[in-house]
Amino acid sequence: MEKGWTHSRFKDGVPGSGSGQAGSLQYPYRVSSRIFLQETMGYLEKIQKGDPDANPFFTLMGIRVAGTESGRATLEMTVRPDMYNGAGWMQGGLFAALVDEAMALALYTVLGGGEGIATISENTSFFRGAREGTVLVAEGRVIRKGRRVAFTEGEVREGGPAGQILSRTVASFAVVRPGA
Repeated sequence: MEKGWTHSRFKDGVPGSGSGQAGSLQYPYRVSSRIFLQETMGYLEKIQKGDPDANPFFTLMGIRVAGTESGRATLEMTVRPDMYNGAGWMQGGLFAALVDEAMALALYTVLGGGEGIATISENTSFFRGAREGTVLVAEGRVIRKGRRVAFTEGEVREGGPAGQILSRTVASFAVVRPGA
């Protein structure tokens, strides 16, 4: 692993701290693609077993894996007040993050040995908001996986697979291999 790198948008290494003056945030290591790919190879198995260390974001947001099959993944999350924006609705970026995780997990079900992924682009359309107690169900599907690029789509629904669609997303992912 390479020596760490810094980010100058934070004062004293803490987002939103101080008077807005630039500082640095020290990341301990830059992970090489070889190490990244070795670590991601067991990701799907860890997620399916409910390992809380597999994806810290799942733990932070209370995301549960409802199911995976070849080219598909379904995640669930219950909206909490700490997820609200200033208008009292769940912040829109969380819809995008939830479905991004579902699409990535769907893609992991069809990756070959040693392959990893990185999001290239993503476009989300929002149709309706969500408030506290709403159970969100995100489904991600692989549309096409090529050697270098994969295309996915997904949506977030209220309450279950037959519930009202709250957002819809399409995304493309780079498929990366060791030494590539």
